[in-house]
Amino acid sequence: MLNIKKVHHIAIICSDYQKSKHFYTNILGFTIDAENYRKERQSYKLDLSLNGVYTLELFSFPNPPQRVSRPEAAGLRHIAFETDDINKAVNWLSQNNIATEPIRTDEFTGKKFTFLSDPDNLPIELYEI
Repeated sequence: MLNIKKVHHIAIICSDYQKSKHFYTNILGFTIDAENYRKERQSYKLDLSLNGVYTLELFSFPNPPQRVSRPEAAGLRHIAFETDDINKAVNWLSQNNIATEPIRTDEFTGKKFTFLSDPDNLPIELYEI
């Protein structure tokens, strides 16, 4: 059997690098580990950590094709991040002009969650632990 330990990272290709960089660092609170420009690919690669754990790679490429995210299509559905206070998180997002769906309760766990979108309309879930 394959011995997978955990998810290593999530890679996201963005259409507006600076806008996405701002969103993931200044709004969601990720820390920049490394930022590199790859001239031969005309692409940035931004390595981001969350609470000291390497989590995201943010890429820019010239004219990336749009990916269907809504209505829900086959493939990756969303990424989800834990929070200990969903109300506080939603208030922070609202103060920074980021819209969220109404807070719902998971019918199986009883935990609260909501969804928002990144600058490229990638669906992101916040899940209260």
